[in-house]
Amino acid sequence: MAQQDSPPRGPDRRQNPNGQPPNGFERRRGPGRRLSDYTRAAEEGRLTKEQYLFVVAIDEFKKANGVQYPSWTDVLEVVRLLGYRKTMRSEIELPRAEDWREPPNAPSEVRPERWADRFDDEDDDIADAA
Repeated sequence: MAQQDSPPRGPDRRQNPNGQPPNGFERRRGPGRRLSDYTRAAEEGRLTKEQYLFVVAIDEFKKANGVQYPSWTDVLEVVRLLGYRKTMRSEIELPRAEDWREPPNAPSEVRPERWADRFDDEDDDIADAA
């Protein structure tokens, strides 16, 4: 006996449940909706230089800090240490957050003060031992 299609249950996920206007993050697919080359290549396993650098940086962060799942703060730290800065207007609408910009040469400000000094001390110890 052939199974009959029953109508879908629950809310229509294509409709915005909050009644809010779209914010730019929607990725719903369907007729007339195509993935960007950027997204399609990554989903097919062909990463761009930028995507590969990010994946490697996150992997190295996880190894160095012994974490399997970095927090969002950790991810933002890695992004800033890779050199990314907020220099452009956002292309998405986020009514709950203020958009802002910073100079392209702004420091990452994710390391504590005198963070690099601890490595200088290790270098001195190695030189003294030699």
